[in-house]
Amino acid sequence: MADRPIKKHTRRDFLLFGAGTAITAAGFWWLMPDGFKQRHPGFHWLDSLEARIGLTGARRDRFLDRTLTFDDDVAEALYSPNRRVRTYRPSDVTALRNNYHNPTPGPGYLPGWTLTLRGLASGRTEVLRIEELLRFPHLDQVTRLCCVEGWSAIAWWSGLRFADLLRAYPPMPGARWIAMTSEVTDYYVSIDLPTAEHPQTLLATHQNRAPLTLAHGAPLRLVVPMKLGLKNIKAITHIEYRKDEPRDFWAERGYSRYDGL
Repeated sequence: MADRPIKKHTRRDFLLFGAGTAITAAGFWWLMPDGFKQRHPGFHWLDSLEARIGLTGARRDRFLDRTLTFDDDVAEALYSPNRRVRTYRPSDVTALRNNYHNPTPGPGYLPGWTLTLRGLASGRTEVLRIEELLRFPHLDQVTRLCCVEGWSAIAWWSGLRFADLLRAYPPMPGARWIAMTSEVTDYYVSIDLPTAEHPQTLLATHQNRAPLTLAHGAPLRLVVPMKLGLKNIKAITHIEYRKDEPRDFWAERGYSRYDGL
């Protein structure tokens, strides 16, 4: 082949490769959070390239929101009430981080702690003490808790199945969601009713055969091993069955609402 056509193809390929690399870099930079960009000022020249091709911050947020919603929809569609997560032996247990978003609460709330149930088929509001919850059949379960931060731990939980609480205190007709709140920690999550009915969803009262410690949600926490750890609310004080989707602490801060594994 003559030199001239080779040089022509080489120049064209070089220009196409260079343009593709620049656009890819701009797209990658566009998706990065603002805090990351502030820590890497040497790449701010990409901001002007983003602006030239219309990659604004508002578009980035809309794109990420759509991606997150799509991921939630896929996870929810793949959910199976009959599929169980892996269980382990007690000898497999590993250290579990505290990981409270706020400082670990002191013990002052424990003597007066109660669990309030609303949205019941009976129309009543029920207030339960821990002694009443301990009368339910209890299940031992060793499962992995996976945190959105990237770490995981195997923990040995004991408690009542959420499904048993639902049978004892049925939700109102048409209820599809459950709002769970901890007034102790000012934290709140939402879970869908099918997740609560899963046989591995526990309202845990014990860890490693001992009552829950303050660090891990005494006297009652949610253990839902098919969800990320941020759904596993500690020190629960209120449960309400709802027809509409409730508020969720981290979903309001840009995280997934479904948080399925």
